Amino acid sequence: MEVSSETPRTDYPDENEVCPVKQVDLTVPKTDDPTMPVLTFRMWVLGLAACIILSFVNQFFWYRTQPLIITSISAQIAVVPLGHLFARSLPKKPFFKGTRLEFTMNPGPFNVKEHVLITIFANSGAGTVYAVLGFGWAGIFRRYLVEPGEMWWPSNLVQVSLFRALHEKEKRVKGGTTRTQFFLLTLVCSFAYYVIPGYLFLMLTSFSWVCWLAPKSIRVQQLGSGLQGLGIGSFGIDWSTISAYLGSPLASPWFATANIAVGFCLIMYVMTPLCYFLNVYTAKKFPIFSNSLFMSNGSKYNILEIIDSKFHLDRNQYAKDGPVHLSTFFAMTYGIGFATLSATLMHVLLFNGSDLWKQSKRAFGGTRKIDIHTKLMKKYKSVPNWWFHITLLLNIALIIFTCEYYNESLQLPWWGVLLACVIAIVFTLPIGIIQATTNQQPGLNIITEYIIGYMYPERPVANMCFKVYGYISMAQALTFLADFKLGHYMKIPPRSMFLAQVVGTVVAVIVYLSTAWWLMEDIPNLCDTSMLPHGSPWTCPMDTVFFDASVIWGLVGPRRIFGDLGEYGRINWFFAAGAIAPLLVWLAHKAFPRHDWIRLIHMPVLLGSTSMMPPATAVNFTSWIIVGFLSGFVVFRYRPEVWKRCNYVLSGGLDAGTAFMTILIFLALGSRNISLSWWGNNPEGCPLASCPTAKGIIADGCPVF
Repeated sequence: MEVSSETPRTDYPDENEVCPVKQVDLTVPKTDDPTMPVLTFRMWVLGLAACIILSFVNQFFWYRTQPLIITSISAQIAVVPLGHLFARSLPKKPFFKGTRLEFTMNPGPFNVKEHVLITIFANSGAGTVYAVLGFGWAGIFRRYLVEPGEMWWPSNLVQVSLFRALHEKEKRVKGGTTRTQFFLLTLVCSFAYYVIPGYLFLMLTSFSWVCWLAPKSIRVQQLGSGLQGLGIGSFGIDWSTISAYLGSPLASPWFATANIAVGFCLIMYVMTPLCYFLNVYTAKKFPIFSNSLFMSNGSKYNILEIIDSKFHLDRNQYAKDGPVHLSTFFAMTYGIGFATLSATLMHVLLFNGSDLWKQSKRAFGGTRKIDIHTKLMKKYKSVPNWWFHITLLLNIALIIFTCEYYNESLQLPWWGVLLACVIAIVFTLPIGIIQATTNQQPGLNIITEYIIGYMYPERPVANMCFKVYGYISMAQALTFLADFKLGHYMKIPPRSMFLAQVVGTVVAVIVYLSTAWWLMEDIPNLCDTSMLPHGSPWTCPMDTVFFDASVIWGLVGPRRIFGDLGEYGRINWFFAAGAIAPLLVWLAHKAFPRHDWIRLIHMPVLLGSTSMMPPATAVNFTSWIIVGFLSGFVVFRYRPEVWKRCNYVLSGGLDAGTAFMTILIFLALGSRNISLSWWGNNPEGCPLASCPTAKGIIADGCPVF
C-alpha cells in the first residue's frame, strides 16, 4: 500500500524501529511533519463549536428518560467537510503582518493535526463537569502513563486509524478498497442497519431464544434472559448493545478479552447460580439479577420513608422498616468490587513495581529507553510540570473553600476533600496502568463510598461529593491521559494540547452548568417523578442512579449493610481474596517462567469483568465477547494484514454510523413519541426472569409458590 499525505513528511533514519506493542507498530505512523500549522483560526472555530454543541446536547439529553450520549467520534467525522470548506473559502491574507501577532485565517490545506485538536475539544464536550480536578492528576502521572511505549492505550488506535483514513491518500488495490472507502462503506451500512434494532425490531438488542423453550418456567427464563437473568444463549445483533458498557470489542487486546470472558463466566455462570440455588443470604426471596433494594418480605424498599427533613437518616423509621436487603448477585458484585481494588494494587506492585521504580529513578536523572514516537516528540517543547501543579492546587483550594462555605448543604468537611484527593492520587497510577494496557478501567467508586460511609455516616450529600473528588476526578484524569497519548501518537505539540484541553474543559463546564440551570428553571418539577405529568421525558434516570448510591452508602451506610449492623459482613473477606489472587499468579509465573501465558492472567481485569453489572446486563457481555474473540484472536492471528487495514477503521465506522442514526431516530421519532407496536418491539420475552422463587413471596406478574 502506497501512502502519500497532502503535506511533506519528515522521515527519520530509524523509522523502521519496531514499537514494543505490535498493534501500535501496525497502526501508528512513525513519521512527523513539524511544519504543519496546528493552532489555526479554523481549528479554534471548529473546536470551540464542537465543544459547545456536544456539551449542550449531552447535558440536555442527560435529564431525559432515554438519555442520549453523543461521543466525540461524531464531531470527528462531521468537521472534515467543514475543515476542507474553510481551507477553500477563507482568505489567505495575513493579519498584523510583520508583528508577533501575525496570523492568517487560511494557512493552507486542512491537516490532520488541526483535526486532532478539534477532536480534543470535542472530547471535552463529551465528558463531564468534574474534569478540572482530574487535569491536575493527569499532569502528575503523564511521565508514567503516556511516554512509555508499553502504555499504549488501545482505544486510541481506533482514533488513529480513523484520522489516517480521513487524511491519507492511498492507491486502491484492484478489486479492493482504500481505508477511506472502507470507512465510508462501514459508516453507511451501520447507519442504515441501525434503524432495524434501534426502531423497527427492538428485540434484536437482546435475542433471548432460550426463554421461548419454556414460556412458563421461571428457572429457564432466569437462565436464558439476557436483560434480567444469566443470559445463557442470549446475544444482540446491535452495535449499541455490543459496545455499550465495555467499549468497542475491536479495540480490546485478546488477552484482556479472554480475561473478561473467564471472569464473566465464573461470576455469572458459577458463583451466581450456586449462591442463588443454595439460597445464600435468602437469595430466592429476590430476583436473581437486580440492583434494587428490598425488604425482608421480598418487596422493594421505600427509601424516601427513611429520609428526614434534613436529608439525614431517620433512625426510628429505619428501625421500624428493618434492614436493607440486596439480591445475591448485587451483594456478590460488591464483593467482587472489593476484590478488584486489592487485586489492582497487588498486581501493579508485583508485575509493574520494578518498572515503576526504574522510571521513577530515571525521572530524576539518568537515561530512559524510549520508543520511536517519544523520540519524534522530543523536538517539541514539553509542558512544565508546574503548570499542572498550579492548576491542581488552585482547584483543591477552591473546592475546600466551597465545601466549608456551603457546608450545611454539601456536608463534606475540609479533611474529606483532602482524603478524597489522597485516594485519587494513590489509585490513578495503578488503574491507569491497567487501562493503558487492557482498555479496561476497574471502578474506584465502591472504595470511595465505603470509606466516607464509615468515617462520616448518615450524610448522603457528603458521600456524593467525596465520590466526585475521589473517584470521578480520577476517571477524568485517565480520560485526559488518553488524550495526551492520542496527541503523542499524532505528534501534536504538547503545549498546544495543554491549551486545547484547558480551554475546552473551561468552556464545557460553563456550557454544562448554564444548560443545567436553564433546564431547572424552565422545566417545572425537573427530575421529580411524583410531580411530573404522566409520560414526561424529564425523569433524570442517570441522576437517580447517583442518588440511589448516595442513599445506600451515605444515608444507610456500609456499617448497616457490610458491617456489624448488617448481614453482609462476610463480603468483606473479598478484600483479602483479591489481594491473594495476583500473588498466586505471580508465584506461578516465577515457578514456570517459560509459560508466557501465565503472565497474561490479569486478575484486576478478570475480577473486575462484571464491575459494570448492573446497569450492564448479560447480553452486553456475551455479544461483546463473541465479537472480541473474532477480531482479537481469529482475524489478528490468521489474517494480520486484514486486521491491520480494517479492524480499527471498522470500529470507527460502526461507532459513527450507529451514533448518527441514534440521533436521527431520537430527533425525528423519539422526541415526538412515535413508535411501532408489534411483537418484535416487545421485551425479550422473558417476563418471569425477575420473579422470586421462595415460598410465600408475592411479586407482580409472578406465580406464588
